[in-house]
Amino acid sequence: MENILRLKERIDIATEIGESYYREFKSGFEGPPNNKVPRDINEIKYDIAKTLVAFANADGGELFVGIEDDNNVTGVPHKEEVVKNILNAPKDCIMKETPVPLKQSTIIEYNNVKVIYFSVNKGTDFVHLTSKGECFQRKDRESVPTPSETIIFQREEKVSREYDRSFVDLAKITDLDQELLENVAQRISKLISAEKLLQYLDLAEFDGDALKLRKAALLLFSKKSSKWHPRSQVRIFRVRGTEEKTGKEFNVTEVGESNGNIFQLIESSWDLLRPHLSDTRFSEDAFFKTQILYPELACREALINSITHRDYSSEGRGIEVKIFDDRLLIENPGELLSSISVKDLESLSGAHQSRNTYVARVLRETGYIRELGEGIRRIYDLMKSNDMVAPKIISKNKSFSITLYYKYVYSKEEQLWLDEFSHLNLSREQKTVVRLGVNGRLVSAKEIFDNVGIVDEKAYRELVESLREFGIIETTLNANEVTNQKRKYGGSRKAVPRYTITLPKEKVSSKDDSDEDRSEYARIYVGNIPYEITDQEINDALSKFGEVVDVIIPRWKNTGQSRGFCFVEFDKRLQANNALNAPDPIYLSGKKLYLREADNMK
Repeated sequence: MENILRLKERIDIATEIGESYYREFKSGFEGPPNNKVPRDINEIKYDIAKTLVAFANADGGELFVGIEDDNNVTGVPHKEEVVKNILNAPKDCIMKETPVPLKQSTIIEYNNVKVIYFSVNKGTDFVHLTSKGECFQRKDRESVPTPSETIIFQREEKVSREYDRSFVDLAKITDLDQELLENVAQRISKLISAEKLLQYLDLAEFDGDALKLRKAALLLFSKKSSKWHPRSQVRIFRVRGTEEKTGKEFNVTEVGESNGNIFQLIESSWDLLRPHLSDTRFSEDAFFKTQILYPELACREALINSITHRDYSSEGRGIEVKIFDDRLLIENPGELLSSISVKDLESLSGAHQSRNTYVARVLRETGYIRELGEGIRRIYDLMKSNDMVAPKIISKNKSFSITLYYKYVYSKEEQLWLDEFSHLNLSREQKTVVRLGVNGRLVSAKEIFDNVGIVDEKAYRELVESLREFGIIETTLNANEVTNQKRKYGGSRKAVPRYTITLPKEKVSSKDDSDEDRSEYARIYVGNIPYEITDQEINDALSKFGEVVDVIIPRWKNTGQSRGFCFVEFDKRLQANNALNAPDPIYLSGKKLYLREADNMK
């Protein structure tokens, strides 16, 4: 009996985690902070009805009356007969023809106050309405008024909607991966055991003798997934070309197959797919260079979305990923539910409906997915931010697919500009910089960092240098001019526009000593620095050799102290050389600094 999740523990866990898509708190008080009084009972009952209707019209959830938005348990201050009346809210304030599938409604005695608790399942038979005829649906953390027509779904969807919530009589807790269960329990709350986690997430119920497991528990945590679902898998194929062919021209090769419970499936299928999101090619300058084909985060989001929302009741099919030369296709069993359309998804409004309510909730609570309805929007945003065309979504023939294209989207002016450089076979990163400088526009170092997504100074310098090798980038401002203008750009030298992209000409020799600006952002490594040190102290110690552009001090996360070394960027190569070749040692707080070329450090 010690593994039964008590109602008081639900409050402990709920207040630790806070409100979410599946959980809401309502206060029993109203009025200003210093003069709180009991809320009107009719107002409380209406709030309860509205919230329960919204939960039932979405994916189910739980409501605590007597907990504030800040997670403070203040209780319901009303008299006993009033509290009992509040418990009647589902009967009194919800339309009798559309009763919500109420799991539990009770009063919890908690630290000398009363908390009223309701728990409701996802509705499957009809749209739920309040006694006023109002329709609400849960979206993120709000109960939002919603037209009934958007919630109505076809009867044939009922099997797929109820698949993950049905109980499996022969399944036992020993069929689950205990280590995985305990790890997930710790991620959600340190107050909860593995057995109580299953009950808290409604993956199991205690029938008096043992825990009864839902199919969702087996999909998520089973030791041997094939015993409970024959196609809990992701298969990845490589298609040579842009279309699948048959017979003698057959051009499809299986990259690999991933099997297991959902948590295993997410990680192992991603490990299989990730190496195919880039392409290594032999460049004109006799080097192998890796080019990113698709944004990794968009691909991972699409893969997890597929695993989360596929129709698991279709046990004869799994998820398939096909990698063409020009696109990435992810297809899973199960069309969109009838309450949502492709147009709804493409509107990027955050519209969603979870076929697998319990699976989605666990992945949401453990951080694999964020706010429900955000996944598709995030994929579109990531493709757009990488200058790539929008994904294509298809929902038909009992399948759902999303396609990410290796194709960039530019304005007519930008495309004409980029066409001038097409013979150079530039990488995505190089094209991004060239695009910034369309028709002579000045570009700053900060823009290159932000638009390309660079976080490493060395990668930035290599990118600029690669454009110099093509002879298509020039520096238009000298150091003094940059210094004079930096105040205009928030005091940042990197934010000052200084680069011009020029039309291609004959390749510039890498040994062209006339290019004075080749030495910009020369960086050195400085070792043996004090653990308690500031950027300004480093700046002051080395600025006598030239203008210090930036100081980067790696620090330990737990203490904030330096790790004993840093990197210093000078405006010119000559200035860095002055520091490296200084005749006298440099000391800081009694410690002798050791200076070396940063790029030579391994």
